[in-house]
Order: sequence, then structure tokens, then C-alpha cells
Amino acid sequence: MAVVVVVTAYLIGAVPFSNLFARGLRHVDLRTVGTGTVSGTGLYRVAGFGPLAVAGGLDVAKGALAAALADGRPGLGALAGGAAVCGHCWSVFLRGAGGRGISPAMGALAVLAWPGAVVLAVGLAAGRLARETGLGAFLADLALVPVLALTHGVNGVAAGVAVLVPMLAKRLTGNAPPAGTSRGRVLVNRLLFDADEHPPRASGSPPVVPGGSVATTGGADADRDPGGGGHDDGTGTGEHQPG
Repeated sequence: MAVVVVVTAYLIGAVPFSNLFARGLRHVDLRTVGTGTVSGTGLYRVAGFGPLAVAGGLDVAKGALAAALADGRPGLGALAGGAAVCGHCWSVFLRGAGGRGISPAMGALAVLAWPGAVVLAVGLAAGRLARETGLGAFLADLALVPVLALTHGVNGVAAGVAVLVPMLAKRLTGNAPPAGTSRGRVLVNRLLFDADEHPPRASGSPPVVPGGSVATTGGADADRDPGGGGHDDGTGTGEHQPG
């Protein structure tokens, strides 16, 4: 039974709502947009705020649904929540592509240990105000397990760790292996800022995207990094939407 719950939770998390909206409304595969991260970042860029809000809500809901499958069993709930985040980050329906896992993590924690969802939301909001959303999300990640240890004890720690590990793994792996000789610096930037370079490359020097072409999809693309953490949201702020 537990295996069925975890596998079902992964499949629920793997439903790529952002990509479905992008393909349905604009006939665009988000794996070809910006950094290639399938999340609110690319969806906002191609379809605007309305579809982003709906898809984001569905991403939160799928995390909550996955955790609810455990029917109140905290250990199984933690595994289900973590599986949903894994599905979002590495979707079987997208051949391993995906988003950053923040939205389904918030949904899962809303069911399992609600202060964790608040921690992630506050980190995103504070980072956005400071125009450092990636760093804000990372600081929230650091605070997540200690806060849940205080509020929900061992069960909170289990839930926090279960969603945190795949989120951090996705930040580090990005959408492509680190390029060049400064791999250590790239990994640190990905972990802290969810981007290969920080501060972002100047807008007068557009980066080369994988395949050797120059990014030309919009002003915000000049502030992003190929293969990195998807740090911009297409609004020109150099930030990213939760995804």
C-alpha cells in the first residue's frame, strides 16, 4: 500500500501544469523557453500572469493532494510529499525535465506541517522584495527543518527533509552540467542564487544558450544563465517565479 501511495504521489507531482498551459494556450514547449525550466518562469513569459496564477495554484494543490494520500500517517505523508516534489522536478511526462519544486512543496507542507509552507512563502516574498528570489528561497530552505523541528517535532523534520532534498538537488543539477573550469563556483551560485552567475550577466552581453546560439527571447533573457537555475521570471527583474 505504501508503495502505491508513493508512486501515485510521484505521478501526481509529475503532471506539468505549466507546460500544459503553455502548449494549450501558446503552442509552446517550455523546455525551449529561457533556461528550459518547466515552471512559472517560462509560463509567465509566454502566456502572462493569469495562466501562471492558475497553474501555480494547481502545482500547490498537487503537492497537497499527494500528501493527503497518506491519510494522516506522518511518515508516509513525508514520503508522498517528497515524491510529489521529485515528480515536479523530474517529470516522467517531460523525459526528466521539470521545475524547481517549491509550489508542490508548499502544498505538501500545508497538509503535513503548515508552518513549513509559511516559511517557504515568506522566503519567496522577502526575496522578491529584495530582488533576490533565489537567495530568499535558499534562506527559507535553511530555516525550514529547524522551524518544523520546533513546531512539529520528528514528524515535522521528516516532512521538511523529504521536500527539501529534491529541491536542493534540482538547484544544484540545474538543466545541464556546469560548463567551463569554474564548476565549483557555478555550483555555489546555483545553491545560493539559483543561477550559474551572480550578479547576472550585463544586458549588453547576451549569454550563449546550449547549442551555441545567442539568447534573443526578450530583455530578461540577457540576465539569465544557460543551464543554470532559471533565476529570472521573464519580467525583467532577474527573479524567478516559484515552480
